[in-house]
Amino acid sequence: MTQDSAATTSTDEVIKLVDVRDTPLSVDETLAAVAAPGVGGTAVFIGTVRDNDHARAVHGLSYSAHPTAHQRLRAVMEKVAADHPVLGLAAVHRVGDLRVGDTAVIVAAAGAHRDEAFTACRRLIDDLKAHVPLWKHQTFTDGGDEWVGAC
Repeated sequence: MTQDSAATTSTDEVIKLVDVRDTPLSVDETLAAVAAPGVGGTAVFIGTVRDNDHARAVHGLSYSAHPTAHQRLRAVMEKVAADHPVLGLAAVHRVGDLRVGDTAVIVAAAGAHRDEAFTACRRLIDDLKAHVPLWKHQTFTDGGDEWVGAC
């Protein structure tokens, strides 16, 4: 086995859950995916639909994804796994129509120690927002709307 293939296997083993789906997301599923005996800390970010944006009341929103979104999300996760000594990563993003209070995204990073988990979790959500082709169409209670690109 070459050094490159060993690193790939290690990265693949760290990525426990990656998905872009049109069904409700589960924090329990995400936490279970990254749980392991060597984990001493797990950091989770949960993004929800809020009731306002830029001082305007939000009615709801709809996420859409480019056909490569799943592949791009996995690539982001591979980079985070290669750069951080974590034991597990999970990321799921919702597409379709969501209401205020619905969960739009969950990311988790598990490591032997809390600092590793916090650092990797922050990097994962930031890189997801910057590099995965997902778009948000917000509708406001005043009848207006706007498109927001995640990347």
